[in-house]
Amino acid sequence: MTYYIIIFICALLLSIIFTLLVKNFAIRRGIVDKPDLDRKIHRTATPLLGGMAIFLSFFLVLYFVRGKLLAGDLEARHWLGFFAGACFLMIGGFLDDKYSLKPKQQIIFPILAIIAVIINGVGIEKITNPFGGLIYLDQWRIPVMDWGGGMRYFMVLADGFAVLWLMGMMYTTKLLDGVDGLVTGVAAIGGIIIFLFTMTTKYFQPDIGLAALIFAGACLGFLIFNWHPAKIFLGEGGSLLPGYILGVLAIISGGKIAIALLVMGIPIMDVVWTILRRTAQGKNPFAFADKMHLHHRFLAIGLTQRQTAIIYYFLAGGFGLSALFLQSASKLFALAVLILLMLLIVIGFTYFTKKVE
Repeated sequence: MTYYIIIFICALLLSIIFTLLVKNFAIRRGIVDKPDLDRKIHRTATPLLGGMAIFLSFFLVLYFVRGKLLAGDLEARHWLGFFAGACFLMIGGFLDDKYSLKPKQQIIFPILAIIAVIINGVGIEKITNPFGGLIYLDQWRIPVMDWGGGMRYFMVLADGFAVLWLMGMMYTTKLLDGVDGLVTGVAAIGGIIIFLFTMTTKYFQPDIGLAALIFAGACLGFLIFNWHPAKIFLGEGGSLLPGYILGVLAIISGGKIAIALLVMGIPIMDVVWTILRRTAQGKNPFAFADKMHLHHRFLAIGLTQRQTAIIYYFLAGGFGLSALFLQSASKLFALAVLILLMLLIVIGFTYFTKKVE
């Protein structure tokens, strides 16, 4: 345990150092988010590119502990694909933070990130059946050529599910990034939950646990500067990165999708509700922005940014920790409770809005 504590502290300290360096770089280059009177809630120009600090500290520490990471079932190509995908997100994030890309240009980089992961063998081959046994998704296969000139199979269900899962996780954290410290704190909690889960005797995967703990340390180091009032923002690539990392960790830990769903349950359902609401209004759910997200509604009823973030932390931590003690069928029940909770929140805010009007 001493080793894990040291690695965690190293990731945290590196994240602090890189955050300061990235913050100064963004200010010098004029890569800042300027406030407006419409959608943004911050009051001063704030440097972007913060996700770069998490990216650098996370993967740098991963490189130094690579021996531990390769001692498990994963191969070097899996980790390299993971790294390559994150690089695509950082490149796209820098371009967007600097030049404000259009939505159809922004989506190119998450797609490239997913391709990099899948083409290097990371996929969801099976998931746990909540009623017992496993559900295998690797039945239908299409032969394709990989980057090395060899042949691999595109597994229609397995890889298709991975595409939807990773895209969903990335856009969940992207759309959640509307309150200081919200995404970073929830992502850190997710990393800690995955660490605790993969260190249990039944699901012992020390390589995945180590990576998850490093990610949590990197997030918490950045959170020091991202806590309200934020001194730096994640930026476009940074808002996608936590969802991407949590999504991949959930896959490579053996398809532990339920854990990530419990941690990110409320934000995910907020995204689903947002997509349905905007679609019903005839708007592009991914190109249109508003202040109707759940965290915006918390602010509208008088909660502060810190209070809003803490509410999300408690929900993520509480439901996430439940995954450590619940069996598969019980996790399904916990997910049902999450859905019911979100429905009650939506109904409550809808009623409150009509009363105010």
